[in-house]
Amino acid sequence: MAITTFIEPKRRQQYLILLLIVVVLGILFLIWNYFLSKPLPPISPPVPPSEIKINFEILKSPLLEELEPFEKIPPFEKTIGRENPFIPY
Repeated sequence: MAITTFIEPKRRQQYLILLLIVVVLGILFLIWNYFLSKPLPPISPPVPPSEIKINFEILKSPLLEELEPFEKIPPFEKTIGRENPFIPY
């Protein structure tokens, strides 16, 4: 009776290893069927766009003529940055 108690865990381990092998093979089969066996679609060169026409008459609109240009910003006169940028203010 003592011999059978030592044999049963070994047999259970063999069944678990067999089950693991079957599961891994099943996963590999699914990966092969769904991802690797499908042919890739052919790559066609991109189609050039049709001729582009720009309507410059829109720039002569009265709304755009009313716009004013931005004022020029004077250059920065002080020193840039701090000696140690990591200290709090």
